[in-house]
Amino acid sequence: MKNYLKVFLLILMTTGCGFKIVDQSKLSNFEISSIETSGDKKINFVIKNKLLISSKVGEKKLIKIKLNSSKSKSIKEKNIKNEITKYQITIKSEIKFNLIGDLNIYSFSKFATGDYSVQSKMSETLSNEKKLVELLIDSLSEDLKKELVIKLDAI
Repeated sequence: MKNYLKVFLLILMTTGCGFKIVDQSKLSNFEISSIETSGDKKINFVIKNKLLISSKVGEKKLIKIKLNSSKSKSIKEKNIKNEITKYQITIKSEIKFNLIGDLNIYSFSKFATGDYSVQSKMSETLSNEKKLVELLIDSLSEDLKKELVIKLDAI
């Protein structure tokens, strides 16, 4: 009987907390007037498209964005014969933005890191690298989009 009472009180306490899930579509209340890019063109292209998709035409918050992205590749592991077995790729993006009509410039940066194995065939290694870069860019663009929405909501 005591166990039922404890479970009932626990359910009653957790359901009445007033927590609501944030609707992300209501937070995307901005329009991008222009995006200037520098750095890696492939990364910037994907990020720019994802940001433009999340932008809504006719919103009252009009922003201007400067995007700078870079990709670096380094050796992560070598075997006993001093042959490379794994590479690590790091993609870093920095966004600087300001509201049109506001002189303040806001900025933030994010990075994504991953590694891939070297295969016996060069084409397989290049395929692994390409797949990893695509995954990292997608992950990074989603993180940048979420961070931009959060920063704009705080302003």
